[in-house]
Amino acid sequence: MSTDDVSRRTFMRTAGGTAAAVGGATAATGTAAGQEDGGGSEEPDWPSATNGNVGSYQDARGESEVTVSVGAGDQGLAFDPTQLWVDPGTTITWEWTGNGGAHNVQTVDDGGPASLDSGDPVDEEGYTYEYETSEEDAGITHYHCVPHTSVGMHAGLAVGEDVPTVDTGGGESSAVFVPESARALTIATFIAMVSTLGLAFVFMKYGGTIAPDEA
Repeated sequence: MSTDDVSRRTFMRTAGGTAAAVGGATAATGTAAGQEDGGGSEEPDWPSATNGNVGSYQDARGESEVTVSVGAGDQGLAFDPTQLWVDPGTTITWEWTGNGGAHNVQTVDDGGPASLDSGDPVDEEGYTYEYETSEEDAGITHYHCVPHTSVGMHAGLAVGEDVPTVDTGGGESSAVFVPESARALTIATFIAMVSTLGLAFVFMKYGGTIAPDEA
């Protein structure tokens, strides 16, 4: 085995260890960030947009009433708006579109302060469920449609002024909200991983030469 081969294998083991270390640090830091930004049971993060979500956002602060469509999207498997921000005292009406089968509205386990529960799933167009927020609901509540939770029919409700969010420059946006620390961590991890892989590529392609006596 040439010195070049040994060097390359040593480098790859080192690079692999570095990548694993970065991944482990990311997981640990991400958990801590989630706890600091609301990842615990008392104040969860905004749920991520998945297959069923339309990813819409509505800032309804200052409004006394707001409506959320149940069974939105092309497949009828979404809440619209997916992320909703309101004040305490706002009445939220979830209105069924009749699409996508039978739906309900329910806070996920340890999903936040607001106890949302529309009861058994319903597929009737025009059916409504109302909930008036209060000071006790301050924070983020993650809710879902129980029959369609596995396909991503989730949404988030933020109550009060103290929930950090992203300035979208308008009342509605297709943005999905991620805590600032989590976004910064993701970017840093991506840069570290790309740098490691880039160095590995350069070393494999150009690094190391065979000693004259081994040629």
